[in-house]
Amino acid sequence: MTAINIFLIFVGVFAVVLLYGVVIYNSLIALRNRFKNAFSQIDVQLQRRYDLIPNLVETTKAYMKHERETLDAVITARNQASSAEAIVAKDPGHPDAMKKLISAETVLSSSMGRLFALAENYPDLKANQTMQQLMEELSSTENKVGFARQAFNDAVMLYNTAREQFPQNIIAGMFQFQAATHYEIEEPEAKKPIKVSFN
Repeated sequence: MTAINIFLIFVGVFAVVLLYGVVIYNSLIALRNRFKNAFSQIDVQLQRRYDLIPNLVETTKAYMKHERETLDAVITARNQASSAEAIVAKDPGHPDAMKKLISAETVLSSSMGRLFALAENYPDLKANQTMQQLMEELSSTENKVGFARQAFNDAVMLYNTAREQFPQNIIAGMFQFQAATHYEIEEPEAKKPIKVSFN
């Protein structure tokens, strides 16, 4: 073999390896964009829920005058969850931001649960047409959040699996493709859907 043939073989092998690296890089980018897009679906539903909560609290205020602490806790939890969600929306792959959102959502679910438990004691509130409509919208939104969360977690799993497999893990390490965090509620009570029915 001549030096030119060896050089051409070397260039050919290098070109194949480089091309394969580009394909892996692009597939990791596509998977990362997929889970970011999946989070945007959660974002839409969470924003809808955050918008419904102040209306719900305003409707209950007239009936639950002695429950000011609970109502304030709901609004505070809603504001904290909304702030945490806005941070995650900028970078859904950031594990610390996702953990803060999960924690804030857990507190919000807990405070909403207390609100609904107290509302059971107010028959006039349960019969209020606006309250019933808000509860129906909130229930529908909760279902959509659940479906969007599942789609996001599936996309995160695909991305994380791809970035951990060989040889993708080499490219992922070279270009700092960080692991993404699933959006999973940690406390068993918070995993239960919010009860929004007064029947």
